Amino acid sequence: MKFNEKLEKIVRKNNSLLCVGLDVDREKMPKFFFESSKSPYLDFNKSIINATKDLVCGYKLNMAFYEVLGKDGFDLLEKTISYIPKDIVVILDGKRNDIGNTAKKYAKSLFETFNADAATINPYLGIDGVKPFLEYKDKCSFILCRTSNASAGDFQDLESNKTPLYEIVANKINDWNSYGNCGAVVGATYPKELQRIRTLLGDETPILVPGIGAQGGDVEKTVKYGTNKDGKMAIIVSSRSIIYAEKSRDAAISLRDKINKFR
Repeated sequence: MKFNEKLEKIVRKNNSLLCVGLDVDREKMPKFFFESSKSPYLDFNKSIINATKDLVCGYKLNMAFYEVLGKDGFDLLEKTISYIPKDIVVILDGKRNDIGNTAKKYAKSLFETFNADAATINPYLGIDGVKPFLEYKDKCSFILCRTSNASAGDFQDLESNKTPLYEIVANKINDWNSYGNCGAVVGATYPKELQRIRTLLGDETPILVPGIGAQGGDVEKTVKYGTNKDGKMAIIVSSRSIIYAEKSRDAAISLRDKINKFR
């Protein structure tokens, strides 16, 4: 099944554009997991998945939070992905890339070893570093286009012939999308840019939208500018504000319903 088809099915089933970020952080996790469990990180992830699996379209795992745990982190990553229901989209957020031969290994790691449905990709090296990911035609490669962080404009606002870099990247995504398996990463913290990028990409390209919740992105503008004409093809990510909420399920319901209000 191609990524866009899988995404459409789960969006319809759960009536949701919400993607929960499973970013495990000992400093933020409830202490009782470490006091009562032999596998505190895995049990924490399972608790979040159990509480939200009927409310989301996807889960995004930021690889840094797993890699920092060493070999145990890779085991945790595999077991967490295996626990996620098979009809829910799994996104590995590692922002990977390198020269072509190394990129092939990154792509194989993310899409075969860990069996993710999608990954985040840095386009800085050009098509040589992107093509190995795109060869996995049933997977989605979310290309960094306009990131959510405050200093994104240091490079992404630079212009060539009065066209900012993030628009050039959006146009490249169109050029590279011959298999229909490209997406874009665009932060909710930049709604005007999100609107412009959606216009450039059209209705069939999914946009992964971080920046809601702790980073302060506006939900209404994110939905208005990030979705296509049918109110779809946006994956709206929230991590800390859900997984570390006192009641994660209630937080997920609240955000999912708020998103749907504006679809």
